[in-house]
Amino acid sequence: MRNEFVGFSILSLFVTGLISYFWWTPFIWALVLFVPLILVGFYDYFQKGNVIQRNFPILGRGRNLMETLRPKIQQYFIESDTDGKPFNRLEREIVYARANKTKDTTPFGTQLDLYAEGYEWMNHSIASLDPHKLEAHPRTVIGGTQCKQPYSASLLNVSAMSFGSLSSAAVSALNGGAKIGDFAHNTGEGGISPHHDSMGGDLIYQIGTGYFGCRSVEGSIDWEAYVERTKADNVKMIELKLSQGAKPGHGGILPAKKNTPEIAKIRGIKPGTDVHSPPYHKAFDSPEGLLQVIKKMQELSGGKPVGFKLCVGAKSEFFAICKAMVKTGIRPDFIAVDGGEGGTGAAPLEFSNSVGMPFKEGLAFVYDALVGFDLKEEITIIASGKITTGFHMFRALALGADVCYSARAMMLALGCIQALECNHNTCPTGIATQIPELVNGLVVSDKKVKVASFHKETIQSFVELLAAAGLSDHTKISRRHINRRVFMNLTKNYAEIYPDIEKGSFLKGKEIPEIYQQDLKYASADSFV
Repeated sequence: MRNEFVGFSILSLFVTGLISYFWWTPFIWALVLFVPLILVGFYDYFQKGNVIQRNFPILGRGRNLMETLRPKIQQYFIESDTDGKPFNRLEREIVYARANKTKDTTPFGTQLDLYAEGYEWMNHSIASLDPHKLEAHPRTVIGGTQCKQPYSASLLNVSAMSFGSLSSAAVSALNGGAKIGDFAHNTGEGGISPHHDSMGGDLIYQIGTGYFGCRSVEGSIDWEAYVERTKADNVKMIELKLSQGAKPGHGGILPAKKNTPEIAKIRGIKPGTDVHSPPYHKAFDSPEGLLQVIKKMQELSGGKPVGFKLCVGAKSEFFAICKAMVKTGIRPDFIAVDGGEGGTGAAPLEFSNSVGMPFKEGLAFVYDALVGFDLKEEITIIASGKITTGFHMFRALALGADVCYSARAMMLALGCIQALECNHNTCPTGIATQIPELVNGLVVSDKKVKVASFHKETIQSFVELLAAAGLSDHTKISRRHINRRVFMNLTKNYAEIYPDIEKGSFLKGKEIPEIYQQDLKYASADSFV
């Protein structure tokens, strides 16, 4: 192939020479056509980084083009309505329909295989209720007995996504949607930007291991900055992030090309550099230390609800936190549980695919642990894990959640097309990019309405499911309402898959399920180890 290319180049030059001898104008066009190709070919021939291009000059570049187009071709022409990942077309279409207030019904029956292992459904009731007589926008009050400023939260809220990962327009539209729909917007660990404040929506201020927004020069918490930031009226809750589902134990990543001067100023970092939040917190190194930080945050915020977010790893570590709660008497107001299937703009493949407890197991475990230590009544559980529909909300509440977060569904409501360009800063919809030309394409005044519409329609679908189950209140949902096919001819409800724990049983030291006994034994309030 290499010799053929050299022959082709010589022949091309010979042909252009003949043309130039007889006719000058065609020679110019021949130069325009052949010379660039020859130069590219010689580059491919002599470069050493790509063996395909070296062995097949010019033609080898076709493979790179096909690799670039492959995800698009796969999504638009090959995958079925139920095959796409992370979200299939059915899931994306329902978000688009509700965001745009178009028809969200489906014709001719389900496309799902109801007899496939893993299929899930909820129990309806013959004595179903009229959904119009139920609370149209059910809410949950977050804040323990010592909380001075409890917050009445919607059952569906915007999950943590930072300015930096998302564009300024995307952040403003999400906050504008939260304002219209009366739900909360989690800032993500990147701190509170002017774009979070611009629309007046309720905020959950998330603080990660980088302590952005209240960061000292040494990279620890600046408590004076924390007080200044959390006293704002639109900051309703504070969330300390221990880990997130997409990359638990890894820490956050902000690529240099997304780290603009504006973002750097908000975060208190150097612009134009890769920013890696550490995988651990400098402010504490033990379960009791974590709770002392939580307590200080509660006090310095003026008594606003403070909690922490995690993707469950070692069960003994969460048991250790529970034991520390019992020992110290300190309670977080809420715990947000993320699953290993969580999303992010950028994460190593190993962490996304193979680290962290999946959402259902993590959520059920946290609920069981709090019940077993008789802590649940004072602590709200927020669930985060691919929640896009009313059924997903119903299922999360059945497993033990009180409130739900949604991140990627909210991005879809903004217009995300699942282009999978989040980590390249080239998001074509202007959502996950800092390129001004792309960001300008996202019209905040339009998208904030769509975010609010998606939220409203999804809550409405949840209420309709609640009524279909014969339940007048979301607090009456139990694990017995959700079923799962575990084999072709065998189904179980969630109460059988995740058996209920007797209240306070872990304190009494009796009736402890065997799967928890070893982890409870090794858990200590003094140490995570």
